[in-house]
Amino acid sequence: MNRDRPSQALIRNLTFPQRPHVLLTLAILVFAGTPWSHAQSVNPLEGDVRAIRGGAGLFRAQCATCHGADAKGISSIEAPDLTQIWSRRSLSAAAVFETIRLGIPGSIMPPHSMTDTENWMLVAYLQSVAEAGVIGLPAGDPAAGRRAFVENCSTCHRAHGLGESLGPNLSIVTSQRSLESLIASVRDPDALVGRGYKLVHLRASEGEEITGLIKSEDAFSMQLQDDTGRLRSVNKANLQMIERLSGSLMPAFARTQLGDQRLLDIFNFLQNGAQQ
Repeated sequence: MNRDRPSQALIRNLTFPQRPHVLLTLAILVFAGTPWSHAQSVNPLEGDVRAIRGGAGLFRAQCATCHGADAKGISSIEAPDLTQIWSRRSLSAAAVFETIRLGIPGSIMPPHSMTDTENWMLVAYLQSVAEAGVIGLPAGDPAAGRRAFVENCSTCHRAHGLGESLGPNLSIVTSQRSLESLIASVRDPDALVGRGYKLVHLRASEGEEITGLIKSEDAFSMQLQDDTGRLRSVNKANLQMIERLSGSLMPAFARTQLGDQRLLDIFNFLQNGAQQ
């Protein structure tokens, strides 16, 4: 018998809400004896309940300050929503593992000195909270949704070959985000503004005023997409004013303006439009 490993009975008798720190310690001990390589592409702990619980504890201790307790990110510091990283960026478990281990140079994401076992536990937790997109989309009329999309959304958004590119492309959004989050983004777009869509108002030295979305920025310049969709680069030394706006360029759509069924029609078009 391996004395370094706690018995399975002992682990089963622990209840996580009462003893989270004890369970996290024991979970690390249980998995520490297996020689997993950080180079492997599949998470050996994916779906393991004990590993996920341990990873949740690690997330709260190491990641929640920037990414939020629900892993959905904090827009004010440009920390991404980690519930969407798998579908949005097609990342592998190994890629997420390496990002945790090495960090992202030039960003607020630091490297972490956790063991491989702890890293895989953290990846297992992130896999467990991933949003797989809309599940069980209520019935709607995709043809009516196409017309409603053109009328209400296409000035800024593109989907299935229709519209413009000022806002995010929505062609696969129903496979990336839950129905609840999609509805919230339409009803209250100011609640969460993603990276690349922060709004700024500039006044140049010659008096020109520009409102647009910040695409990238350094100490000397700013690259933005103005409200006409034009990409521009400005030298900060030539600006009289930089006003960073807290809201979204997208207007809020109240139910009186865009009813619930009409919104579902749009979502049905987004989900099935390529097949029309």
